[in-house]
Formats: sequence, structure tokens, C-alpha cells
Amino acid sequence: MPLLTSLIASSVIALGPNCGSATPTLAEVAASDGRFQTLVAAVDAAGLMSTLQGSESYTVFAPTDAAFAKLPAGTVESLLKPENKQLLQSVLLYHVVPGNMPAKHVLGSKVIATANGQRLDVSNCCTEGPKIDGAKIVLTDIKASNGTIHVIDSVVLPSQLNIAELASSQGTFQTLLAAAKAANLVDALSAKGPITVFAPTDAAFAKLPDGTIEELLKPENKEKLAAILTYHVVPGRVYSDAAIEAGMATTLQGNNATIRSKSEGVYIDNSKIVMTDLEASNGVIHVIDTVMMPRMKTASAM
Repeated sequence: MPLLTSLIASSVIALGPNCGSATPTLAEVAASDGRFQTLVAAVDAAGLMSTLQGSESYTVFAPTDAAFAKLPAGTVESLLKPENKQLLQSVLLYHVVPGNMPAKHVLGSKVIATANGQRLDVSNCCTEGPKIDGAKIVLTDIKASNGTIHVIDSVVLPSQLNIAELASSQGTFQTLLAAAKAANLVDALSAKGPITVFAPTDAAFAKLPDGTIEELLKPENKEKLAAILTYHVVPGRVYSDAAIEAGMATTLQGNNATIRSKSEGVYIDNSKIVMTDLEASNGVIHVIDTVMMPRMKTASAM
């Protein structure tokens, strides 16, 4: 606790109320409010203070000190350590949305893209009130010169699992992960990205003709396997609504996959998308029920 207390004091004193500005910035509003001392200390430790003091407009979903206090004991102190700066940045940027969004725009949205890259889910239940990723919005439209603050009662946390870790945690992508390992693509699924993976389940691989998987996993078929797997990967973080609107996805393999909505669901090529928008730290997973086969460029390809 002494570390946290010291950081809070130094951050608030260094920033000061209004810093002489006629119209306070987001950082100055938070520092002078009195309810966001932990947030201000975290922003300072993450090296993001200049972002919230700059000329660019942002919307901040600001957890109060009481919200941070709800985290497991030691969490805040751990996040404030210099070696966890990247993780702290990821968490804080998940509370920041580029652009100025008043409450009416927030509540008129189902999802909101954050500066972290991942999306926040918005709900407005008549009994529980407006929430964002499960955190209750308790106060809205605190204005600053460079944006707006909405106050929330809990810290919202982005996914910290990369795509390989997320796939492993689901328990239904063991064949996909084994194939990625055989093709030396696990590192690509764990890299910064972002990427989007249309991930066939174990049941999807089981639909292939007998012996197909065993044949593909042989070292001599590594290139062919890599081509099939990269046909399931799209650069960037492409959520389901954007994918459907685009109608097509250019894959890392090089060929385009067609995305279309039918009466029985949404398909990419001939594979049905059975689950969408599984968030990972480096991208997003959409689950499909059939392995997709790209058009191969060589006569020997499958």
C-alpha cells in the first residue's frame, strides 16, 4: 500500500488542479475530482498522461477509487509495477474510446471499440440500468476540453489471452492447435497481431475424410498444411458485423474467402459460423463447423 499511496500523491500533485488551463483536460478533470486518484496514478504509471492531456478527443469510462478497491487484493499494486507497464496500458486503454461520445451515443450502441483494440459491450436493462462490460455507469457526461468522462463502478478488464491461449482454454480446438504446431504457426497465433481466425472445431476436423489429418500432419506436407491453416486467418481484428458487411475476407494464404448470410445462418465459403467474436488480446476468433480448403496453386496440392 505505501507504493500505491506514494504514486497517487505524486501523480495528483504533479498534475495539479486544472494546471492553469481555462478549460480542464480529461486528465485535469480526473485529478481535481477526488474520486479518481487511483486512476490518475495508474495513468501516470502507464505513461498515458500526455494522451489524456492532448488535443485529441477521447471518451473515458472512469472507474472510481472504490471500483479499483473491488479488485482482488494486491492487483492494483501489481499493475503499477514498472515491469507490468504494458499490461497496465492494455487495461487502461480498454477504458478509453477514441472520439467524444456523449451518454446518448454510448447507450445507443451495442458495442464500442476501445483504444485497446477490443470492444466493450453495452447494455441498458430497465431494472439494472446502463452497464458497460458488466460495470454500472453511475454518472455520465462530465465534460473536458478534449472529451467526456462517464463514471463506472467497476474496473473492466480486457482479454489477456492470446489467440493460441484462448483456443487452448476452450477445449474444442485441440486438432487445430496440433496442426498449427506441426506447421510452425503457434508463434504467429501468439504474436502481437492483430489477426482474425475462423477456427474449425475438433468436430469440424473430424468431418474430413479418414486419414486426411494424419496425412497433413506429416513433415513432408508442412507447406500444404500451412496453406490450409493460413486460409483460416485474416489480418486485423475483424468482428462479425464488419465481416458480414464486407462479404469477403482476404486471407493470409492469399485467396479470398466469401462471407454471406443465408436463412440458416452466416457462412464463410461453405463453413457455417457457429460462434462469433471471441476476444483475444491479439485478435478475435470466429468458430466454424467445417474446415475450409483453399484453391491450391499446384497440381499436387489437396
